[in-house]
Amino acid sequence: MRRPPPRTTRRGKSRGRRKPALRLVLVLLAAVTATSVLVATPASAVESYRVAGLPLGEGLSIREAPDAEAPSLGQLPVGARLRGFGCTSDTPSGLTWCRVKGGRLLGWARRRYLSPD
Repeated sequence: MRRPPPRTTRRGKSRGRRKPALRLVLVLLAAVTATSVLVATPASAVESYRVAGLPLGEGLSIREAPDAEAPSLGQLPVGARLRGFGCTSDTPSGLTWCRVKGGRLLGWARRRYLSPD
């Protein structure tokens, strides 16, 4: 039994040939995206810090956003341990802020007051 010829579009091109090429492009795009995500966020990206460099009796403000004007979520005392999830200088002030978690607080802290643990 003979197979019917593939259907064609208005321009005369076969529809059957496009799908494998489209699938290949999508698979390659997914692979490149997955690789770039893995490279950008290695397992060692989580860092350990301690709050340091503040005057005695003051705490480190953990903020909602990487900006001194952002609302404070709470404060952590000098010596408190934090986990860091990356830092950025791409902020309105140009200062370096790090995404951190300390206790139940998850927010942003100035890099200046974080000491590697």
